[in-house]
Amino acid sequence: MKKKIEFANLTSSLASWLLEKLKAAPLDIGNIDEFKEGIEGLLDGSNNSLMLEIDDDTVYEEYCFDVIEIGDLTIRPKERRVLCNTQEISLTPKEYDILLFLVKNRGEVLTKEQIYQAVWDSEYLLDDSNIMAFIRKLRKKIEPNPDAPIYILTIWGIGYKFNDNL
Repeated sequence: MKKKIEFANLTSSLASWLLEKLKAAPLDIGNIDEFKEGIEGLLDGSNNSLMLEIDDDTVYEEYCFDVIEIGDLTIRPKERRVLCNTQEISLTPKEYDILLFLVKNRGEVLTKEQIYQAVWDSEYLLDDSNIMAFIRKLRKKIEPNPDAPIYILTIWGIGYKFNDNL
């Protein structure tokens, strides 16, 4: 699993407050100027978004569970195994990564680009058919009826979400 991507709206008043605090604090931290410039760009309109990334070699797993159970699905993240009604399902590494990303963001509508960026190491090239093909294969393996999915739901015109009502 590469990355989990979150979006947060930042009001101009909060951005201004944060910028004031950063300018007033005697911080000698690497990249602080780059961060301040990013916030200033948001405030003056030269940027409409700012992406933050923690540059850290340690990996923090949000789900430290040995088992995730949703409906008839059982996911064992530490073993990279998926079971449906106690029957093991054979998934490719990318299928597994997509499933785990969707499950970890259960209920959240994710664009094809977000899914791609979380699972692949390369740049997203507006190739929606790649994600659609993986979702189709994944549904065939985990859904009781792939033509009427209950786990991975399509949000037309946006992307997909993992059903949070199970």
